[in-house]
Amino acid sequence: MVVVPHDKLPPLSIGPHERVFILTGAGISAESGIATFRDKNGIWQRYRIEDVASPEGWHADASKVWLFYSQRREQAESVHPNPAHRALAALEAKLENRLFLCTQNVDPLHELAGSQRVFHMHGELFQSRCEDANCTTSPHEDHGIYLTRESIPSCMACGGRMRPHICWFGETPFGMDRIMRELARCDWFITIGSSGAVYPAAGFVEEVRSHGRARTIYVGPERPENAGHFDECRLGKAGEAVPMLFSL
Repeated sequence: MVVVPHDKLPPLSIGPHERVFILTGAGISAESGIATFRDKNGIWQRYRIEDVASPEGWHADASKVWLFYSQRREQAESVHPNPAHRALAALEAKLENRLFLCTQNVDPLHELAGSQRVFHMHGELFQSRCEDANCTTSPHEDHGIYLTRESIPSCMACGGRMRPHICWFGETPFGMDRIMRELARCDWFITIGSSGAVYPAAGFVEEVRSHGRARTIYVGPERPENAGHFDECRLGKAGEAVPMLFSL
């Protein structure tokens, strides 16, 4: 494993037929002003995670949870993509479907930067769904509709309560079968701005290494908790490092 400042290593050269799996975490969005759970001024300092991001919290006080996500939506309305988001959108334009961009983030910053194929494994902040698992309605966009509402809206199909379309702690992330397939066939696995502490995403690099084919790269301001599983840890802010990361 190599751990160096990002500008001490050459750009990555992606072959014409190689596939790239990129995992982005809270660090890339934090540089745009999105509050994170883990930093010293983060969300966990003001809320107990059990109260606002778990099924148990929802069942105990759904109004509190809905208001919490309304506030997060208000914050997300005022932020903008940074150079890292834009660099990944440019990479997608070149690689097209050879790039699988998977994010742990629920904000829309990748899409606002121009990415078209973003896979949100933890859901999307501006989507809601019926809390009744038997309801057949799909999650729907509610950008701006419920932004400041404190009352929980009802499902138009069955009358049940709507809940944020977010994977809470204790729930299974979305699309794990698809993610596992993409991990198995990638030639490059690159993590950007993820702490390496939240599973199952923190275990993706080990899954990739078990197949024995892909190079594994980490980009972020400090060593992640799972640093030992990467071939390289390129240290630096995502907004500075990611635009310099690829040579195509």
